[in-house]
Amino acid sequence: MRQILLAGVMLSIVGCGGMAITPTAPSDGAPQDGELAFPFDYKSFPTFLHGIQKPNAVRDLYINQRGAETQKGAAFANGSILVMEIHNAKKNTDDTYVKGHDGNLVKDGLAKIFVMQKGERWGNNAPEGLKNGDWMYSAFKPNGDRLDIGYEKCRSCHIPLGESKDYVHRYDEYFMKRVHSY
Repeated sequence: MRQILLAGVMLSIVGCGGMAITPTAPSDGAPQDGELAFPFDYKSFPTFLHGIQKPNAVRDLYINQRGAETQKGAAFANGSILVMEIHNAKKNTDDTYVKGHDGNLVKDGLAKIFVMQKGERWGNNAPEGLKNGDWMYSAFKPNGDRLDIGYEKCRSCHIPLGESKDYVHRYDEYFMKRVHSY
């Protein structure tokens, strides 16, 4: 059985296309962290940034069309979805990381996918002291199944970015890339 949240209603897909509908969101219709639907079509989204190097991973980020319409200096619109693929970095037999001709880490399998989505007044459901505007978060395995994680770490990492960056990492880098790609 696979569950997805759609418009504040939990859809449980059972076996060969059967579906059960179960309301699970708060009475205001906004999801909690961990309740976002997995955007199975995210690979068709515009690229936010690709090949972000971390000490032991490579990240690729996507943004849905609604979010991609945002202008520099503005907050992302409600309905914006950001997706971050986290790929393991490939290792040599001596446990060092493989680097490509460009000196960057080489991807070695998709480890997990994080999603942040923005909705009207969704921030009202955020834990006290960890509000990131109206963004909510979910984490998934590569196959789209949910990961059971605590979202306090996500929220704590995004808080310092503040409203001027709409709590989005690499906000400036994204808009700089867009200016140079036109």
